[in-house]
Amino acid sequence: MGQSKRRKKPTPRTAPQRLVVDHLELEAVLERAKGLISEQDFSTLKAIAETLAFLTQELERKGTSIHVLRRLIFGPRSEKMAKVCPEAAGQTSDDGGSPGKQEGSGTAPGTKPGTDAPAAGEAEAPKQRKKGASHGRNGAGEYTGADRVKVSLASMQSGDSCPECLKGKVYPLKEPKVIVRVRGMAPLQATVFELERLRCNECYTIFTAPAPEGVSAEKYDETAAAMVVLFRYSAGLPFNRVEKLQECLGIPLPASTQWEVAYTASDLVQPAHDELVRQAAQAELLHNDDTPMRILDLPPMQNVDEDGDPDGKERTGVYTSGIVARKGEHTIALYFSGHQHAGENLADVLSRRAKDLDPPIHMCDALSCNTKDIKGTFLAHCLAHARRKFVEVEPNFPNEVKHLLEELGQVYHGDALAQEQGLSPQDRLRFHQQHSGPIMKKLKEWLDDLIDGKKIEPASGLGVAVKYLRKHWVPMTLFLRHPGSPLDNNICERILKKAIIHRKNSLFYKTVTGAEVGDIFMSLIHTAELNGADPFDYLVALQRHAEHVAETPGLWMPWN
Repeated sequence: MGQSKRRKKPTPRTAPQRLVVDHLELEAVLERAKGLISEQDFSTLKAIAETLAFLTQELERKGTSIHVLRRLIFGPRSEKMAKVCPEAAGQTSDDGGSPGKQEGSGTAPGTKPGTDAPAAGEAEAPKQRKKGASHGRNGAGEYTGADRVKVSLASMQSGDSCPECLKGKVYPLKEPKVIVRVRGMAPLQATVFELERLRCNECYTIFTAPAPEGVSAEKYDETAAAMVVLFRYSAGLPFNRVEKLQECLGIPLPASTQWEVAYTASDLVQPAHDELVRQAAQAELLHNDDTPMRILDLPPMQNVDEDGDPDGKERTGVYTSGIVARKGEHTIALYFSGHQHAGENLADVLSRRAKDLDPPIHMCDALSCNTKDIKGTFLAHCLAHARRKFVEVEPNFPNEVKHLLEELGQVYHGDALAQEQGLSPQDRLRFHQQHSGPIMKKLKEWLDDLIDGKKIEPASGLGVAVKYLRKHWVPMTLFLRHPGSPLDNNICERILKKAIIHRKNSLFYKTVTGAEVGDIFMSLIHTAELNGADPFDYLVALQRHAEHVAETPGLWMPWN
């Protein structure tokens, strides 16, 4: 074995001498230099001085961070084609913040896959938005949870004579005039029932008025528990913030009480969560990824070797794993917090899979922790991760990055059209083999030529991006060989935003039990959202019918 090369210690840098110069002195220096150098050099020098003054001023501010400075200097980060390659904005466009539809590349918008498409650069004219009455950002139809009050004309009804022309008769219009009135109230409201009491002056017997029908002795009903849970595990509001809000509105709700309400509700909905895990194990497609998390009272985990014996090492990292399962028309989101990585949590889920089912598709990024302990699946890697590595080096390699984005844009655009047309997995596979296959083949040849032809430096930013895509080319092109394989892992990264919002607002879970309760409710809430169900109504129903849920949890899924 060769000897490892010893890394040279970096030469320590001496801090530059601090020189305090106010803006007046700086302007005077620039004026003296104006006649000594060319106009172009003076403009460059002036821009450098103004940038230095701006950075110095921002660094002196209390709330300035590296993230803020990056945003001020380089602008907001975006992976859209129009932002990465502005000169190509007129020819291509992205759908959202991820690789998406690319107009004028491959197939025209609205064209059924497999039919003739306009040439590259030809784009369909943008559709004009229909102008009409507006009620702000959301129309009246968006307020599905609002009370609706029908107001009738008191002076006339359908069939009466018109009071204006005295000839015709009035009839009802199909669409009434709508007024949206939004009012403020406490998130959790309370009603105080004062039950009258009478006492006999002889025997001192007390007679109390009965409570109204439907009012029980329980202080917090199912709707209160559902609201507390949504604030905490969907909106990411810590219990103490809700406590302050409720106190301001005259309905106190201590943070400790909110936790007790949520913990009690978690026992009632646990069977539904267990059923979600069981059904996710039977899915045809599984995504997974994880994000860092903190659990204060979680002790280190002992690592084990392949035989299951402790190897003497401790694992201190804590993560929240997100798993998205596609089972038929339904989508399931699961969360698991602890020392285990996403691959280990997915392996635990797949241990409940029926033995007679075909192997599922497993989509993830190329990190080894996402595939740890997982066997017997069709592995697919995220194409968006490879695309992102090229976007990051665009300032230094604009032509190469533009070429790759345009080629991948055609693939994403075709996939979007296949989804719009509702193609079956087999038809979608044939479409990609026919249209995306030649594109990906040419792209692979181009990548090989860059490295094998020594046209780029392998250690450069572009070289690293090219090597990453080449290394994982087979799992990244599974969509060309296996029906139902997605292009990227974006849906899993989106569901992890709930855990990230929770982490940014609350910083940590205190105990393992708290993390388990959070995982249960995040799974139920986001699964309901992915399947078009109202999470609030769903959580209320699970609590009110807890006995039936425990007996037949399969009937109480969000899509039923």
